Amino acid sequence: MAQIHSFSPIADKHASILILGSMPGRASLAAHRYYAHPQNSFWRIMVQLLQVDPASSYEERVKAVKRARIAVWDVLQSCTREGSLDARIERDTQIANDFPAFFQAHKQITHVFFNGAKAEACFKLHVLRKLGDASLTYLRLPSTSPAHASASFAQKLKAWHAILPAIATTAL
Repeated sequence: MAQIHSFSPIADKHASILILGSMPGRASLAAHRYYAHPQNSFWRIMVQLLQVDPASSYEERVKAVKRARIAVWDVLQSCTREGSLDARIERDTQIANDFPAFFQAHKQITHVFFNGAKAEACFKLHVLRKLGDASLTYLRLPSTSPAHASASFAQKLKAWHAILPAIATTAL
């Protein structure tokens, strides 16, 4: 199995919210775009929450999350994984992104939302102890991955509404 690497974050200096996945899947890695699998509901949820045209391009959706002061990244910088499933990530190969540097550069971030349990678990394992006294609010949301089929799109969307108060309190 080959080692895979995540992308640079979608973020600008105004970000106050961070949404974290674990590691991009094969479709995303191939497209070099976050949440590129057509069955992943991340962008469908974002366009509804941010009231963006569902037909908008990837670049327009990226601009919309930035306007909402949202950053998107993955906990892991690299790992070894067969396929796309989080469950296939080999624990001993996980290397986290540089979160101390990220939070130093994005001091306005107050809320961290995890896109699924694996992102939260990896963050707790590899990152949390390195952050010291960072006063951040954390919340795990249901994974938008098609592998998380136990929750319907409507259930996921309802749960993801939890980011709206954070968006409202951090608006420019």
